[in-house]
Amino acid sequence: MRARIKRATSRAKYAAIGAAVGAALGGLVSRNAASTGGGLGALAGAAVGERRSGMESAIEELKQRTES
Repeated sequence: MRARIKRATSRAKYAAIGAAVGAALGGLVSRNAASTGGGLGALAGAAVGERRSGMESAIEELKQRTES
């Protein structure tokens, strides 16, 4: 259960950062581009967060195996 919560918060954190960056870059072009950039940034951020949290849990699992 703890791993699921950690993965979800990691996804949310990276999605929020991605949305902010995407909206800021899109906002330089137009208001419509800001909203599209925010959506695409959130999607990319969530994907990065999913991969990163998955890798962290895999590394922790390997550490536990080597210690045992």
